[in-house]
Amino acid sequence: MASKIKVDQLETADGTGTIALQNQLSGMTSASMPTGSVIQVVNTVNATEVGTTSSTYTDTGTSLTITPTSTSSKILVISSNHISKETNDTWGNLRCYRDSTEIGGTIIMRRIARTGDSGRGSETASFTILDSPSSTSSLTYKIQMNSNENNATVKVNYGSGSSTLCLMEIKG
Repeated sequence: MASKIKVDQLETADGTGTIALQNQLSGMTSASMPTGSVIQVVNTVNATEVGTTSSTYTDTGTSLTITPTSTSSKILVISSNHISKETNDTWGNLRCYRDSTEIGGTIIMRRIARTGDSGRGSETASFTILDSPSSTSSLTYKIQMNSNENNATVKVNYGSGSSTLCLMEIKG
């Protein structure tokens, strides 16, 4: 059985006044929340393996859409990606786009090699970006990757790996 406390007002700790409680939380909107509050969160997990041998950036299949409630909002982008390479002299790059605008990324996989495995290596590459899109339109964030040299394979979500993308709207 759930418990419920009902009061009309609270007395201050020093007894000098009272605090009226008139549905302070019901009806709260994003507009009434303080600056820095998390207004909404969306998240996705992608386990589909995608590979490339091209130095041209290509979609990894990890993408997510959010519609900010205010033009002053910021979007906190948190991404974690499992990426692998096939040879010793290969590395891959990841970057993040908001629609057609690059907002950041990371260079990864520099010559990582495991003994006896012909240079294949894998790791998790993560990044966090605080974006200021100044928009209330629907925005799509996506992760792209490339190989540092043509014909050298770089993959995301190799084997049982997966990538995540989380978007948080922060009130500005």
